[in-house]
Amino acid sequence: MDTIQEKKLSSFAIDVMDGLRADPKYLSSKYFYDEAGSRLFQQIMHMPEYYLTDCEMDIFKEKGDAIIQAFGMNGQAFDLIELGAGDGLKTKVLLEKLCQLKKDFTYIPVDISATALNDLEKSIRRILPEIKMSGLKGDYFEMLSHWQHQKPKVLLFLGSNLGNFSMEQTRNFLSELRKVLNAGDQLLLGLDLQKDPEVILQAYNDPHGLTAQFNLNLLTRINKEMDADFRLELFEHQEVYNPDNGLASSYLISKEEQKVTLKLTDETIRLTAGERIFTEQSQKYSKTMIEEMAQQSGFEIVSWFSDQRNWFTDVLWRVPDNSAKH
Repeated sequence: MDTIQEKKLSSFAIDVMDGLRADPKYLSSKYFYDEAGSRLFQQIMHMPEYYLTDCEMDIFKEKGDAIIQAFGMNGQAFDLIELGAGDGLKTKVLLEKLCQLKKDFTYIPVDISATALNDLEKSIRRILPEIKMSGLKGDYFEMLSHWQHQKPKVLLFLGSNLGNFSMEQTRNFLSELRKVLNAGDQLLLGLDLQKDPEVILQAYNDPHGLTAQFNLNLLTRINKEMDADFRLELFEHQEVYNPDNGLASSYLISKEEQKVTLKLTDETIRLTAGERIFTEQSQKYSKTMIEEMAQQSGFEIVSWFSDQRNWFTDVLWRVPDNSAKH
């Protein structure tokens, strides 16, 4: 029989054990999106409290033509690559406008969830059958090698997904994107702006309990995939927002002293009463922060597009023409 050391663990199991052994404990938010997690997130995006979706939808509906004009392709064929496409709810508005303007593009959605990609492809084939489309399943960084094409690229990273990274991860992520882009290639970033803290807390600690379910589902996934015995009723979800640095943080808190067994790795994890497991962060940005990120990662800002309340922005960055690919 294989020893624990000889067992080949999945990256999920390895990352979970790294997080649960750490002090303080953490779990990676990229593992939220199994089938159940993806479904829950679709529900979250439709909540009235989750303003991010409505704000970005407002931008695409009201300023979609201006965004496409800012791309400036002028009849040239290009790849439209969306990172973390999800259900494409907002993107479909932009895709429809691109079709109406008869732009020559190939839509390439990238997502870690096969369920989300399959649902998206079926939906787009039904409502916009003329679109050339090629989905890619995997981690953003693993997919970088697929982007080495000669056509100009417009990358979409919407929904303030960048805000889920730490500042160090953000720098690394933008640096990696910059490496695979040529002069003139573009990145449309959806970023959540700093605002009333109560508005932000309502979005991430909703009265419907969906965000709590979304976080707790990660423990359910660990139970299934690692033969663990997390008791969900012994945890509660907590959201904290710091207006000084614009950082919203999510935690799962142990209600009492407890131990959890993970049979896959033959380990026992002990938690004290009140101990927190960090699950996710969501950075809220100032305009200065966004300008500094663009400059530090080798981009220039082309245009800003904001919703009517100025709660959210889609900002278009471009690789400068005088900056050679490296």
